[in-house]
Amino acid sequence: MKLSHVDEAGRARMVDVGDKPLMDRTAVAAGAIRMTREAFQQVADQAVAKGDVLAVSEVAGTLAAKRTAELIPLCHPLGLDHVAVDASLDETLPGVRVRATVRTVGRTGVEMEALTAVSVALLTVYDMVKAADPAMVIVDVQLVEKKKVPVDA
Repeated sequence: MKLSHVDEAGRARMVDVGDKPLMDRTAVAAGAIRMTREAFQQVADQAVAKGDVLAVSEVAGTLAAKRTAELIPLCHPLGLDHVAVDASLDETLPGVRVRATVRTVGRTGVEMEALTAVSVALLTVYDMVKAADPAMVIVDVQLVEKKKVPVDA
């Protein structure tokens, strides 16, 4: 299988998407962070010293999606039409689950933006809760769905 970000000489390169058609593109990513029951309860009670963990992580994920091209060297800078980051408590982990949906009309997908949003949202949870549980583990960060639909001319 030929990698799209590697040229004939094996050097990394940004893919030329100039000739690709405009498509309505959506990507959904998800992930989670596991923590102790005590740390989970602090998050649930909004008793973390740094503030509302879920709200701050959602904002951080949104900002991260918008700056993905600055973080991932071969990503195209994209104008995003929609970013939604949802952080929710999951007592069965115990911990926090994050889901991000990103949408644009463009020539390249938004998978990296969705994955970056989830990753940074989870890292924000870690940062805010690490005093209560420095052994938290981020798990299952993955692309859940991607779709592209032709744009009517």
